[in-house]
Amino acid sequence: MSTIPTSVTQDQFERYIRPALRTAKRGFESKIPLFKVFNYVLYHLHTGCQWHQLPIQQPGGSKEISWQSVYYHFRKWSRDGSLERVFEHSIAFIRDQIDTHHINLDGSHAVAKKGGEAVAYQGRKKAKTSNILPITDANGFILATTGIISGNHNDAFELKDHLRAAFKFIRRQAIVIAGGYFNADAAFDTKAARWTCFNHKLIPNIVENIRSRKRAKRGRKRHFDVAIYKKRFISERSFAWIDKFRALLLRFDRKVAHFLGAHHIVFALINLRHLFAAQKA
Repeated sequence: MSTIPTSVTQDQFERYIRPALRTAKRGFESKIPLFKVFNYVLYHLHTGCQWHQLPIQQPGGSKEISWQSVYYHFRKWSRDGSLERVFEHSIAFIRDQIDTHHINLDGSHAVAKKGGEAVAYQGRKKAKTSNILPITDANGFILATTGIISGNHNDAFELKDHLRAAFKFIRRQAIVIAGGYFNADAAFDTKAARWTCFNHKLIPNIVENIRSRKRAKRGRKRHFDVAIYKKRFISERSFAWIDKFRALLLRFDRKVAHFLGAHHIVFALINLRHLFAAQKA
């Protein structure tokens, strides 16, 4: 059973979440404490329920808060960058636990039921989808991520730009990746991706994509360490943890900012899992 939290205590919220959220400097903030609002957002992400089905009904028949207010806070935090900062802060708290001996890249497609931004038909899924490419370390922590990408593009679409942005984000968190292996499957085997790794002093450990090649490629054989590549399984575990939140399995948010904000929350919870578990022990 995973230890990924689906709710937070007030102490956890005040320490790990609230400092990253943009809140009212003066005047009215919320009818109920913000940690309860945040937990209602987590309930929606975990169960995949519609916003109006949030369990806001109190024993006496009154409502603790309106579902519109919870949705308002989620949209506001998604758009103003608060949820991205929550993700960044989570990395700061676990920086001493991060292992960059090898980092892993993979993609996660979500079927978009209502269409929206960055949505397109994907033949493999036979549906309109969106894609996101997180980067994990050797312990399954999420170090960086791309934005939301339309599903009609292959995984290597604009990969060079995505990797540059991700590596820049990682450096901004004071994480050293130079000298580590960069694990990725054959879908990411492009010359530009390999050179981007070299430029950031990473060792590309990418499965060679023969692309229907009938003859062996001329020149020096590309480096590939099978033992290191097998450790990429750790990223599959992280993806399983992401899938624990049903609102990310099927996309109903039409706006990219909202769907990406939901991912930032889940990525932060994955990073903070050990800290939250230690508090319960």
